[in-house]
Amino acid sequence: MSTKLITQEGHEALKKELDYLWREKRPDTTRKVTWAASLGDRSENADYQYNKKLLREIDRRVRYIRKRLEDMRVVSYAPEQEGRVFFGAWVEVENEEGETKRFRIVGYDEIYGQKDYISIDSPMARALLKKQEGDEAIVPTPGGETCWWINRIEYQK
Repeated sequence: MSTKLITQEGHEALKKELDYLWREKRPDTTRKVTWAASLGDRSENADYQYNKKLLREIDRRVRYIRKRLEDMRVVSYAPEQEGRVFFGAWVEVENEEGETKRFRIVGYDEIYGQKDYISIDSPMARALLKKQEGDEAIVPTPGGETCWWINRIEYQK
């Protein structure tokens, strides 16, 4: 699967982050850099050095998000997905010990800061794709293969 898939919610979150960085964070940091530069000697000016570094990080993130947004394909819910595991599904699985996990299968750009999201490229997601409730999925792990049963599949509509 391509790592350039994204849910509608993830796409909106990236656009919101881009808007915040470009319209609020960057202008504020630019004002701080200008103020710190007006104080004189920049080589020993901690405010200037810190804010210049922050400005570079903001610009780097803005470039990254813009480039990613150009290449992404938003995947929306389709009724044909119902009952099977596809991109964007919330899946509840259970292993042999009775341990259950619930997570959403999403694109690479959406997993950060989310404990209950996994990448479509992960071994777990690849093992679950196209399976139905009640099916078993064999997931390759460093310690050997693990068997998980699918308890529930849901989609945000």
